[in-house]
Amino acid sequence: MVRSELYEAIKRKIAEEVPEVKYVDLWNHNVEFIEQEEAWERPAVFVEFGKIVWDPFIGGSHRRGKGMVNIHLVTDWAAGEHAEAFEIGEKLSDAIEGLEGDGFNGLALSETITNHNHEDIVESIDCYTVRYLR
Repeated sequence: MVRSELYEAIKRKIAEEVPEVKYVDLWNHNVEFIEQEEAWERPAVFVEFGKIVWDPFIGGSHRRGKGMVNIHLVTDWAAGEHAEAFEIGEKLSDAIEGLEGDGFNGLALSETITNHNHEDIVESIDCYTVRYLR
């Protein structure tokens, strides 16, 4: 439930604050099999949930967890036009960093990776730590 809440909050923030993004979905190795997938408009964002480590919440039946969420921004590649992709990435980070909800808080950027291993696209991956409460 907490992952669903976080995913919906990310989608909402992107729709409100980063209108350049035309498609948002869950990550499923989308760029690795791009030729085999249904076409999706770009710029696109895919949300990937990493491992969550849960600890008992002292004094109650809840648990606290810490995990990673990777935001994959996929843009078309055109020589010399990388600045637009980087600008969208900055807007994404500004929109979602610090995002909070009932079951999560502390969304904080920890790492950025740029994947150049594709012919016609660039994939920028921002990795965030997040704290969960369940």
